[in-house]
Amino acid sequence: MKTGKLLKTGLSIAALSVVLAASGVGTADAADKRIRWKMASWFPSQLTQLGTLGKSMVDRLERISGGNIRIKFFEPNALIPAKECFDAVAKGSVDACWSTPGYWYGKEPALAMFAAVPFGPSAGEYMGWIFYGGGLQLWDDIYKPHGLKSLPCGVIAPEASGWFRKEIKSIDDLKGLKMRFFGLGAKVMEKVGVSTQLIAGGDIFPALERGSIDATEYSMPAIDLNLGFYQVAKHYYFPGWHQQSTVFELLLNRKAWDALSDTQRAQIEVACGDAFREGLAEGEAIQGKALAELREKGVQIHRWPQEILDTLQEKWAEVAAADAARDANFKKVWESYTKFRAEYAVWKELGYLK
Repeated sequence: MKTGKLLKTGLSIAALSVVLAASGVGTADAADKRIRWKMASWFPSQLTQLGTLGKSMVDRLERISGGNIRIKFFEPNALIPAKECFDAVAKGSVDACWSTPGYWYGKEPALAMFAAVPFGPSAGEYMGWIFYGGGLQLWDDIYKPHGLKSLPCGVIAPEASGWFRKEIKSIDDLKGLKMRFFGLGAKVMEKVGVSTQLIAGGDIFPALERGSIDATEYSMPAIDLNLGFYQVAKHYYFPGWHQQSTVFELLLNRKAWDALSDTQRAQIEVACGDAFREGLAEGEAIQGKALAELREKGVQIHRWPQEILDTLQEKWAEVAAADAARDANFKKVWESYTKFRAEYAVWKELGYLK
């Protein structure tokens, strides 16, 4: 080949490389098969944080991938009933689901430990255990036999722990109540005589209004405000002992995940990682204003008496011990979690203001 042609060819390749680099697409990326997935969601796309985090994550992923990966967000029950996400994604009849592992307690009790833990850690400590303390490997080990891949995909700040029609002054005041409650915290409430139900967010207000339930917990002030619980129940309790932080997941079919290129998997992981930043930062930023508005609407905000918190914590220890005794996966997760927390406690005591 003549020198001129070599030079021309070299310049052409260089020019193409510059164009690809400028567009954020490498030559290996350009060869990746385009991904067009449908994602069912447990939460409506407009629901503050719980749904908006999932919607912004898929939008961000499309930008990160230069349009190579597009996941369409479907509202709850538009593709399948939300409670069927686990089985539908495992079978491949749905590509993905936006959820939280706490909904799969009936499938694998240990998965609830990766959603929210009663009397558990704040977001920083929780993320420390999941990403660097062995939690993530255990999480993956539990999902793998089911043909599923779950990515941690966001976290939110502490929740409130309940809306009640009347003030709760003692543990006995809880006995006999019918209450909407989520996750492992529901097992604790049942221990003190509460009859719990897991009701989807959009169905809670009518159930509370018509008296099908006497009380409810759902989420943080900014979310609860929008759902209007204050119109029926005026007593609002803190802290959210059952959910000091809540982690969300992008649930995927494992074969579909394995079929992705390294670049595509990294792009999805980056989008989910940024959802942690968004979830925690936004969640912390919007609660003060919401609490002020709730007070203006006549809501009485309470902090649980210490004796009630102590009783609930005792009952949580009983629940955890029972689940660890009957389920091998729960035992493995519980041992990893408690070991990490014991080590972390030394740093927490020294490093943070009381």
